[in-house]
Amino acid sequence: MKPPWALFAIFCLLGASPAAGQNSAAVDLELVIAVDVSYSMEIDEQRLQRKGYVDAFLRQEIVKALRRGPRGRIAVTYVEWGGSAVQIVPWTLIDGSATAAQFSEILREQPTRRISFTSISNALAFARKLFQTSPFRGTRRVIDVSGDGPNNAGVPAPVARNTTIAQGIVVDGLPIMLRTVPDSASIPDLDVYYRECVIGGDGAFLLKVTNASQFAETILRKLVIEISGLEVSGPRERKTGLMRVEYPQPYNCFIGEEMQERSIGR
Repeated sequence: MKPPWALFAIFCLLGASPAAGQNSAAVDLELVIAVDVSYSMEIDEQRLQRKGYVDAFLRQEIVKALRRGPRGRIAVTYVEWGGSAVQIVPWTLIDGSATAAQFSEILREQPTRRISFTSISNALAFARKLFQTSPFRGTRRVIDVSGDGPNNAGVPAPVARNTTIAQGIVVDGLPIMLRTVPDSASIPDLDVYYRECVIGGDGAFLLKVTNASQFAETILRKLVIEISGLEVSGPRERKTGLMRVEYPQPYNCFIGEEMQERSIGR
């Protein structure tokens, strides 16, 4: 793993110096990519997830998406989380193919890690702090959170979600649903859980992954929607495969905490 000073040097080279002027700090989007590395994620799944993001920033679809914005540039940071969260790649300016490729390469070089527990709420709190310290000022602020299980540590997910969207930050979701047999950390309707308990804000949406082969294209599609600022309702919902879930009864957003409590009480 690169030492902090090396990351900071790259950070500055990519134009993300805190000393940057107001004009250079203005971007269309500040995006926190927050990915689950808890122990419920298999190593192979983690590698596929990481590779999906590494490869996505090498695709021209990303460049085309950012050029749709009035400024044609965004700021991105990459976070890995479990019970706690770690910033893996610092805030990075992306304004074309070269800077997108640099972000991809920095991410590719970082070692994989695993973190105990699943705290979506702590991940959202960590991301909020990153926006507070960001050297950029985005027209939009989005947290793209992925995970394979419900919140089981920290404050309940809806509390953190509500605090986040109250600050004008949008939370999008990428529920990872690869389990064919439920285990102690997974639920069969994780997409509904994300819809009811995690995502929120103007234009919030989710895409789900139900097969390992879907990682790459789903990640790319999700990033393109977030970067371009496309509307996510009406015809585009069907076209992009966005998940809109209708749930007739009040959903139990404490399911993860209850599962954890039963596990501890055994």
